[in-house]
Amino acid sequence: MNSAQRHQAAALELRERKRTIDLLARAEHEELDAAWSGLASKPDVHPVRGPETGLVMVRGRIGGGGFPFNLGEVTVTRATVRLGSGTVGHSQALGTDREKARLAAVFDALWQEPATKDLVESMILTPVAERIAAGNRKKAEETAATRVDFFTMVRGED
Repeated sequence: MNSAQRHQAAALELRERKRTIDLLARAEHEELDAAWSGLASKPDVHPVRGPETGLVMVRGRIGGGGFPFNLGEVTVTRATVRLGSGTVGHSQALGTDREKARLAAVFDALWQEPATKDLVESMILTPVAERIAAGNRKKAEETAATRVDFFTMVRGED
């Protein structure tokens, strides 16, 4: 594998990891808990950091491109765990649900292991992605239902 192929493979892995962490952060506590309960054999999990809750400053931009300004603070909970195999998982999620953050970190670590990656994809990531897509479709349909089309009629006097 040459340098360009290694770079491309690393970029693809980074995108997949970002998608995984994003979906785990957006997963509901119940979804993570059900997946944890559904595991046939639970891994040994050792806390590395947290779960701990704190505040993060959110910045905004007028029109998406203007000068940045401090919008306000949001509560975030994060956790880092190490599985018995040595794999480290991280999570960050809005809110104060510490158990959700811990479970998300566990599933992040399990996703990184080849033996359990497909299990995490099918038990959590795919259902969460489908739930989010369904919510986006519903919102788009509700918005489209209120859409008003304006048109201009030309008077024949000119």
